[in-house]
Amino acid sequence: MNGLMSDKPAHLELVKDSGLTIRWSDGTTSFYPIGYLRRMSPSAEQRALREEMDRNPLTVLPSGMAGGGPLTAVDAEMVGHYALKIRFSDGHETGIFSWQYLREIAPDRDANAPPSP
Repeated sequence: MNGLMSDKPAHLELVKDSGLTIRWSDGTTSFYPIGYLRRMSPSAEQRALREEMDRNPLTVLPSGMAGGGPLTAVDAEMVGHYALKIRFSDGHETGIFSWQYLREIAPDRDANAPPSP
């Protein structure tokens, strides 16, 4: 099976105040908490902040990320057939999450999976 095929979602579910659940075409499921998605945004601005935080753990976070109210996903839209763009309640909306990137950053699904209904 082509590696790219397994990087395509079969189902997406975004709960705006909780997280994004992706059921991948290979049958695995990944859950991404909203705060995690915001921190891991692939935008140039967020990549630079992560690099700065790696160099200096006392880096001051932007006001929207430092706990000024609950962070939520305001909305999300598909970008072609390869990615998802999420707009967050702190105004951040420049990161485009490709399916490949989401696979790379998938948190441990046992520790972060929402409870089964």
